[in-house]
Amino acid sequence: MGVLDDWTDAMCAELGLDPKDVSQKTVLNLARVAAHTVDRPAAPLTAYFLGLAVGRGQPLEETAQRVQQLARGWSASR
Repeated sequence: MGVLDDWTDAMCAELGLDPKDVSQKTVLNLARVAAHTVDRPAAPLTAYFLGLAVGRGQPLEETAQRVQQLARGWSASR
């Protein structure tokens, strides 16, 4: 286990989340795309918005894909 896994486990314990519901890869990939295609500070903001959407019942993987598509098209549309 690495530092990121330890941190994830600690956050899950602190926030009462089931580690099975956490997808590091999905969130990190989305943050990477947002940082590189929109703006660097967009990464944590995008991850936060994803968390809000998922917390309100939207599916993680599908929602992350939709936001990633939005981010990939962002520079072309602005």
